[in-house]
Amino acid sequence: MPTPRFHVHQAQWRLPVPCLPMACVVAVCLLALTACSGTPMLESRHGYQVDHRYQSTAQSSRVRHLVLHYTDSNARRSLHTLTGPHVSSHYLVTHDSTPTVYQLVDESRRAWHAGASAWGSRANLNDTSIGIEIVNRGPRDMPHGRTWTPYPAQQIDTLIAVARDIIARHDIDPVDVVGHADVAPQRKIDPGPRFPWYRLYRAGIGAWPDTDRVAAYQAYFTQHPPSLAQFQRALAAYGYPVRITGTFDSLTHDTLRAFQMHFRPIRHEGFPDTQSTAILWALLEKYRPEALKNIRK
Repeated sequence: MPTPRFHVHQAQWRLPVPCLPMACVVAVCLLALTACSGTPMLESRHGYQVDHRYQSTAQSSRVRHLVLHYTDSNARRSLHTLTGPHVSSHYLVTHDSTPTVYQLVDESRRAWHAGASAWGSRANLNDTSIGIEIVNRGPRDMPHGRTWTPYPAQQIDTLIAVARDIIARHDIDPVDVVGHADVAPQRKIDPGPRFPWYRLYRAGIGAWPDTDRVAAYQAYFTQHPPSLAQFQRALAAYGYPVRITGTFDSLTHDTLRAFQMHFRPIRHEGFPDTQSTAILWALLEKYRPEALKNIRK
C-alpha cells in the first residue's frame, strides 16, 4: 500500500492588521526588550518595589586589583579549603592537562583571600580585589636546598585567559596586578619565584620594566647609588607597603624579597643591589613617572 501523503494548504485570506498608535508600538517594543534582558523594570522586594528603568552613567567597578596566589596543596584539598568557612577566592585554576576554572565567589562579592594587606593608598585588599588561586605545591625544602614547583604551560594559558577577561571588564591598571607576597610581604611568599610574570606581561597582563631602561639605570646607579631611604621611598611609590625609616629593617627585607621574586626571580635574597634598584626605577619611569621627582628629596 502506498504511503499516504498529507498536504497543508495555506489559507488564502488574512485578518486585517489593526492600526496601532505609535506610542503603543514603542511601549510594546520596550516591554519586549525588557523581557529579553531578564531584568524586570519593577522588582518586588520585602515591603517595597525597585524601579530599574533608569541607569546612571556615573559609575565604575569597585574592583581595583587582581591578586594571584598559589594554593600550596593539591586540587582536591584546595577546593575543600576554599569552600570552607575560613578562606575563599573568586576563582581556582587547577593543574590538570585541561585545567578547570572554578568560580567559588561571585565577583560582586568580597572573597577572603588577601587578609591583612596593602598596596599603594589602599589597605584590606579583599575590599577592592579579585583573587585567583592557582593549584601549585609551592616550595619544598630538600637536603640540597629549597625547590619550587613549576607551573604547567596549559595552566598558565588558562590563567591568562581568565586574567585578561577580568582586567578588561574591571579596567585594572597593570601595576595593580600583583601577587599575594607583593601586598603582604611579611606573611606571604606566593605565587613564588617560579611564577612566570614575564609571560603574563607579554600576554598583556601586569607590569614589566623595559630592558634598555634597566641597563641605563644600572649604569647610573653603579656610580650614584640612592640612599636606603630613597630606595624605600621608591618601593612605596610603586605600591609596596614599606615604611620610610632609612634603616634596613625586617619589613624592608621582606618587601624587597617580594619585589625580587616578582621582577628578578633568579635572585631573591631580599638585599639591595644595583640591578634591583635599576629595575625599580625603570618601573617607576614607565608606570609611575610622577613619583620619580619626589624620591630623591
